[in-house]
Amino acid sequence: MKEVPREEIEKWLNKIESIVDKIEVNDTKGEQMYTNMKAYISDCKHFLKEGDFVRSFEAVVWAWAIYEICLELGVFTQIGE
Repeated sequence: MKEVPREEIEKWLNKIESIVDKIEVNDTKGEQMYTNMKAYISDCKHFLKEGDFVRSFEAVVWAWAIYEICLELGVFTQIGE
């Protein structure tokens, strides 16, 4: 598998970190999804530190997927926009 550039991972990690504290969670399921999203962000950082860029990128992609899906379903609301 081709390596993912570190800069690309850091770009998406920085973007999601800049919005994670601006999310309003609308229900109990949202709380679970928010916890999972933050866990994937943490995993991304861990794998990045270890030099495992493929897993790091996968983790940040999952974090973004949770964010986007939860916004679409109304489970999350983005505040401060």
